[in-house]
Amino acid sequence: MNIALTVSLFSFLAAVAAALVVGAILRARHAEERSKVLEKALQESAAQLSSAEQARARLEITIEKEQQAAREKLALLMDAQASMSDQFKNLANGILEEKAKRFTEQNQANLGQLLDPLKTQLTEFKSQVQRVYETEGKERSALAAQVRQLMELNQTLSEKANNLTRALQGSSKAQGNWGELILERLLENAGLREGEEYVLQESFVREDGSRALPDVIVQLPNERSLVIDAKVSLNAYEEYASGEDEAVREGARKRHLESLRNHIRGLAERNYQSLHQLKSLDCVVMFIPIEPAFMLAVTSDRDLFQDAWNRNVLLVSPSTLMFVIRTVAHLWRQEAQNRNAQAIASRGAELYDKFAAFIADLEDVGKRLKQAEASYEEAHRKLATGRGNLVRQAEMLRDLGVKPTKALPLNLVDRSEDAVAAPPT
Repeated sequence: MNIALTVSLFSFLAAVAAALVVGAILRARHAEERSKVLEKALQESAAQLSSAEQARARLEITIEKEQQAAREKLALLMDAQASMSDQFKNLANGILEEKAKRFTEQNQANLGQLLDPLKTQLTEFKSQVQRVYETEGKERSALAAQVRQLMELNQTLSEKANNLTRALQGSSKAQGNWGELILERLLENAGLREGEEYVLQESFVREDGSRALPDVIVQLPNERSLVIDAKVSLNAYEEYASGEDEAVREGARKRHLESLRNHIRGLAERNYQSLHQLKSLDCVVMFIPIEPAFMLAVTSDRDLFQDAWNRNVLLVSPSTLMFVIRTVAHLWRQEAQNRNAQAIASRGAELYDKFAAFIADLEDVGKRLKQAEASYEEAHRKLATGRGNLVRQAEMLRDLGVKPTKALPLNLVDRSEDAVAAPPT
């Protein structure tokens, strides 16, 4: 039984082995057939690839040839364009040169007549403005020096006044003359001129027949005047300045104030500003030539200055009067500058009118140039570019047998033929 089982097992294994062998043989055949199919497909693909490579090479050659041809055509077009551009520029330049020449010949004289006066007026205007600017600059730069000069002058005047005090105490007339002298020196140092910007002791007759004799009359712009009268109150002030006892000094101070108030009342009663021969300001300037005496009065009596002003009297010392006189001098300079400014404005208006007329003439010249250009284009159209142009008719005569000795320009002949060939617009 074991032997039979073993034989059966071997038989089964042999059958299985045979089946495996047969299966392997069948798979080998199938693989061989599949390999042949794949090899054939590979050969066909290689053939197609080779054909595609050849087609690509041929296409590249074709494209290169077409690109080369395109480059050559582009170069020809560029050359043609450059040639046509040069021809057009030459033609345009020739036309412009011809028109410019005619314009220059016809209008050069007229333009010269317009521009030369304008140039002269501009030069004069520039010079005048420059002079005014330089004058202003010099005045500004001189201001600081003038202020220093004022302080030095004030110090000098104060010292001289103190030195002259004792010499002048004995005579009121001498005191008055000395005050007038100080006033005149201040006017001169401020740059005012006697007989021009001020006059000394000019006599006037009032309506009641009485006489008036102001110390100084300062002339102002617009025919106005400023009256200045010098008043010296020296005796009481000298007692105050030299006194050592306080009671003595206080008494002298009060007498000094009373003396000044008397001068103020007397000057107000003279009423110089009412003189009909003068166009005076509404106040009279009362000049106190001693600076310390002035300062003592206005600091001791706070109401003194205002009381004087209520009587139309303006109290001044050498330092404050200098500012008043400087103001007057400045007013005269401003008056001169205003006259210059008016002249400049008048010249500027005249210049503007001339410039406006020049612009109008120039606009008219432009219009005439445009008209000339239009006339030129119309004449050129009749000559060579319009239908039935003269050049074409002349060439037709030559075609009919006329034998001229000279030939028309070829470019005009070509344009005349193009005009004939072009459809009517």
